[in-house]
Amino acid sequence: MLDQLEFSGDLWVSPGPGGWTFITLPVECVDQIRFLAGGRKAKSWGMIRVKASIGSSTWRTTIWPDKASGSFLLPVKAAVRKAEKVSAEDRVVVEMTVLDEPGT
Repeated sequence: MLDQLEFSGDLWVSPGPGGWTFITLPVECVDQIRFLAGGRKAKSWGMIRVKASIGSSTWRTTIWPDKASGSFLLPVKAAVRKAEKVSAEDRVVVEMTVLDEPGT
């Protein structure tokens, strides 16, 4: 499917409060994400709504723009990490769809 991206990345934990866990999307995905977002202005600091899957776990979230990498960050919920038995520094395969509307 053209509207679905598949990529692999390493899980990492942010050093700040709360220790959020992310995957940095490959820079090669940036243009496709912006195209799929339809040029609409992202809300809330440039975040874009997505549906993501790792293994058999699927969740809805937003990807965050990251100036340091020139790409986006995908937050990975604790429930997903637990269900898929993955943790920081593990490499995972992600399937991701950019969503048009909040309910899609």
